[in-house]
Amino acid sequence: MTSHTPVGRQLRPQGKLLQEDARRHHRSLLLQQLFREGPASRADLARASGLTRVTVSDLVGEMLADGFVTELGAPAGSRVGKPPTLVGLAADSHHIIGLDLSETDRMSGAVVNLAGTVLARHEVHVDGAEGEQAVELVQRLTSELVAMTERPVLGIGVGSPGIVDTAGTVIDAPNLAWQDTPLSARLAEAFDVPVYVANDANTAVLGEHTFGESGDGGLMVLRVGTGVGAGFVLGGSLLHGHLGAAGEIGHVVVDVAGELCACGRTGCLETLLSAPRLRRRVGEPGVDAPAVLSDVGTRLGEVLAPIVAALNLHEIVLSGPAELLDGPLLDAADRAIRERTMPISSTGLAVRTSKLGEDVVVVGAAVLVLSAELGVS
Repeated sequence: MTSHTPVGRQLRPQGKLLQEDARRHHRSLLLQQLFREGPASRADLARASGLTRVTVSDLVGEMLADGFVTELGAPAGSRVGKPPTLVGLAADSHHIIGLDLSETDRMSGAVVNLAGTVLARHEVHVDGAEGEQAVELVQRLTSELVAMTERPVLGIGVGSPGIVDTAGTVIDAPNLAWQDTPLSARLAEAFDVPVYVANDANTAVLGEHTFGESGDGGLMVLRVGTGVGAGFVLGGSLLHGHLGAAGEIGHVVVDVAGELCACGRTGCLETLLSAPRLRRRVGEPGVDAPAVLSDVGTRLGEVLAPIVAALNLHEIVLSGPAELLDGPLLDAADRAIRERTMPISSTGLAVRTSKLGEDVVVVGAAVLVLSAELGVS
C-alpha cells in the first residue's frame, strides 16, 4: 500500500502538476476547493483550479463514482437557461477512525466524517498496559470503533506519545514502553486500510490548522497533558525535524534546581507545565493558584520567545486543560513573549487556547488520513 504521509510535504495542493501522479494531484485540487469553499459547479471548479473543463468533468465523474462527491442540483436563484449543477463533498460517504493515545490512564478514539465532524466516541482504560499489551489495546479500541460505523473506512489516523518516524513507527514512547514499535504496519495488517501515525502534538497542530480558527501564517500548537510537546505547521507543511524530534520543547531545561524529569534531566519545562504537576501545585493548601499559574506562564514565555523570534510565528495555541491554561498562565506567557522579542516579531501574533477542546488530537488524526488519502486539509 503506497504511503502519502503528510509529514514533510505541502498539506494543501497548489497549482497544476505535470508528472506521473498529476491525476491524483488534480483530483486533490478539486476536493480541496470543495472542502474549503463548499459546493461549486464544474465551471467554477475549472476556474478556481486552472484545469480545463474537460479534465474537471472527467475527474468529477470519477469522484462521483467513488462516492467522494455528490450532485446537489441547481443553485438557488438560477437565471434563464440551463442552470449549472452543483457538486459538493459527500461528507458521510466514508468515515475515518481517529485515535488519541496521549493520556496515561486511557486511550480514546472517534469516528469522524470527511468534514471533521465527530460522530461517535469510545475509549478504553490503559490499566498499566505496556509494550505488546498496549499495542493489543490499540487494536481492540480500533476494532470497536470500526464496528460503530456502517460506512467504508477511508483510513485510521493515530496520535501517539513519543517520537514517531515518517513510516509510523514509534521510535520511543516511555509511558507505553514502546521502542521501535511499527504501530502503523501492525494496524494496517490487522484492518487492511491505510494507517497514519504521528506524534500527538503533530496531530493536534493538524487539527487546529484544518478545523480550528488558525490563519495561513506559521502555527504552533503546544500540547499540555501528561507530557508537554509542540507541533508546527510552517509554510504549509507539517514540520518533522531531524529524526522526527521537532517540537520536543517539554524537555528544555528551565530550572537547573528543579524537579527530576522522566527524561532523566532536572528542571525540564515538563516538570513545571505538565497537567498532573500543575494540578498538584495549584491544589496545595494555602497556595495562591493564580500566582503559581502566572509564574509558570512566564517561564513558558521565556521558552517560547526565541521560537517566535526565529520563526516569526503567526499563532501559538495552547491545547490542554482549559482551567489551567486559560487566564493567568496564558496572559503571563503572552506578556513574556512580547517583552523578550522585537515588536516586528510579535506584531500580529495571537496567543490563545484551542477551541477544539479534547477532540483536537482525534480530529487531527483524521486530518492525517484526509491529507494523505484525499490531499485535503
